[in-house]
Amino acid sequence: MSATTRQRKQSFIRRLIIPVVALSVLTYFGFHALNGELGLVGRARIEHQINDLEKQLEVLVAERRALVAKVSLLRPESMNPDMVDERARLNLNLVHSDELVILRPGNSYQKIN
Repeated sequence: MSATTRQRKQSFIRRLIIPVVALSVLTYFGFHALNGELGLVGRARIEHQINDLEKQLEVLVAERRALVAKVSLLRPESMNPDMVDERARLNLNLVHSDELVILRPGNSYQKIN
C-alpha cells in the first residue's frame, strides 16, 4: 500500500479569521486611545477639570487670606472695641435700650463679611 496524503483546500472563512481578529484588536485599542479615560478626549476632559480646580483654588486662597486678616484683627494686641461692638450687634441683632433704630424701606439688611 502506498501512503498518500490528502490535501484540503482552505475555506474562505478560515483565511479571514486572523485578519478579522487583528482588525478587531486594532479597532478596540484605537477606540480606547481616542475615547478612553486617558485618551485624547479624556485628556481634554482632565485639562478642563484642572482649569476648574485652579479657579476654585484661587477663590479659596482669596477667601483664606480674608479670614486670616479678620482673625489677625481679633488678636488681643490689635483688638478694636468698636469692631467688636459692631460684630456683636450684627451677629446677635441687638441694640442698647437707649439707642434709636431707624428702619428704611427698600434697604435690605446686609451682613458684613
